[in-house]
Amino acid sequence: MRVLVVGGSGFLGREVCRQGVAAGWPVVGTCHSGDVPVPGVEVRRLDVTDRSAVVHLVAEVRPDAVVATSYRYGDWAVTADGAAHVAHAAARVGARLVHISSDALHAGRPEAYADDDPPTPIFPYGAAKAAAETAVRGIDPTAVLVRTSLILGEGSKQIQLCRDALAGRATLFTDERRCPIDVGDLAAAVLELVDSDVAGPLNVAGPDAVSRAELGLLVARREGIDPVGLKITTGAAAGVVRPTEVRLDSSRAADLLRIRLRGVSELFA
Repeated sequence: MRVLVVGGSGFLGREVCRQGVAAGWPVVGTCHSGDVPVPGVEVRRLDVTDRSAVVHLVAEVRPDAVVATSYRYGDWAVTADGAAHVAHAAARVGARLVHISSDALHAGRPEAYADDDPPTPIFPYGAAKAAAETAVRGIDPTAVLVRTSLILGEGSKQIQLCRDALAGRATLFTDERRCPIDVGDLAAAVLELVDSDVAGPLNVAGPDAVSRAELGLLVARREGIDPVGLKITTGAAAGVVRPTEVRLDSSRAADLLRIRLRGVSELFA
């Protein structure tokens, strides 16, 4: 199984590359300006906003599967247009496509979101992710769209944000609840989906819903940091428009996949 990881220099992309190589698969990882520090990975430079460059690279690599992890917060061309370019190029060579989406495309509500709940974005990044899904589904109905949540692990931006808040350099919201997932668990799930025929949206997130503030307290406890300096507030008080409570019901993924999706109660035990 020859796998092309678009966005291989990113946090999730690197872990997908690492696990793919460990499984004995030939892996090609793309990067734009960084690097893919994973031994055994063939590295290619790629700007996903350049449609012809994406088509040329995919045609040259001829992968059996493409894992699309690239995005850039606040950049429509990368997040939405780039996803469409990758889907188009993958379809041209008949490659299996696993597209990484996000819970950010939901507005937030008390009830958990099912796999097939339609997007209800309320801020630009969520709208870009929703547009990316629409494009991918239109181009390749057989692609699987992995809707995930906050990705944890060493090197995670989410963990660093918690450390910054504990040091007084950032603020965590008490009214934003998510279902965090470990990067290793998510990468393993992605590689299982590469070798499957699952299609359409699929929630792949942890079973525990926690607020960002609660996540900060968990980081403090694990790392032995006094949480007295933790800066917290609400999104409303901060004047930001972002989804509040977004819980993904990942029960279908739990039934389909061999990998067990651990919650924060295990990750921070």
